[in-house]
Amino acid sequence: MSHSTQYYSARRQQNWGRNQNTTRYVSNVKLGPVAHTVLVALMITVLGLIYLTQATRATSYDYEIDRVDSKISELAAQKENLEIENARLTSLSTVKNSTVAAGMTTPSQTSYTQ
Repeated sequence: MSHSTQYYSARRQQNWGRNQNTTRYVSNVKLGPVAHTVLVALMITVLGLIYLTQATRATSYDYEIDRVDSKISELAAQKENLEIENARLTSLSTVKNSTVAAGMTTPSQTSYTQ
């Protein structure tokens, strides 16, 4: 009985409450301040590399978006040119085939100014 009383009083002196784990994990590996500094530097380096890869990936998406935007503007300009060409070609055929043009006669003589 004295053993359990000593165990209980030792728990009370260390401020351990009921249902708390009284064992502690102690690592066998001890690292010095230099090793800790090296580990922190490695972690910062890895985080920096991760950041750079993400930033590079975002930049490559920006380049791709710029390329697609320029292609869209180029195709829009080409579409405008084709619409103008279509209107020009359509209007000539419409004029030639109209009733007004059919009633016209060809001139007997044409002269050009210089």
